[in-house]
Amino acid sequence: MTRDRDPAGRPRNARPRDALGRPLDPGTGAGVQGVPDGLALSGAEAARLADQMLRAGRPFHAHEVLEASWKTGPPAERDLWQGLAQVAVGLTHAHRGNARGAAALLARGAQRVRAYQARVPPGPGRDHPYGMDVAAVLAAADDLAAHIATRGLADVPPGDLLPGLLGP
Repeated sequence: MTRDRDPAGRPRNARPRDALGRPLDPGTGAGVQGVPDGLALSGAEAARLADQMLRAGRPFHAHEVLEASWKTGPPAERDLWQGLAQVAVGLTHAHRGNARGAAALLARGAQRVRAYQARVPPGPGRDHPYGMDVAAVLAAADDLAAHIATRGLADVPPGDLLPGLLGP
């Protein structure tokens, strides 16, 4: 099977995917609506959409939204968006049953978000960029990574795999 490519020659994958981003075999159905290529949202729009996807158990798709923001957003925010995208990938690994990948990506994502915070002066923009509760996201990522690293995925409360980015 040849891979789909955009007009610039970059690879694309039009194959349908399940809710966790796994490719479905051709002919098995439409799959889940993914994130369009070239998505460009404001920071607040990206935060809202990624929050909805995370809470709906679609961390792979939240990762795509966050990745688009890191690629199109201001360079000073790259670590914020990239770190959040890595947290979403960690959640994807957890949903798929990959404990090792989940713990590693959750920790790596939290570390990258902290690198962003270290460069931003204290104030509301630092802890709540675009309405996101960064402290809560970091605490959830740290707690989940530690739990998975020490006890695995078997007894993770289902709600811990559905964190949000915005306040409750």
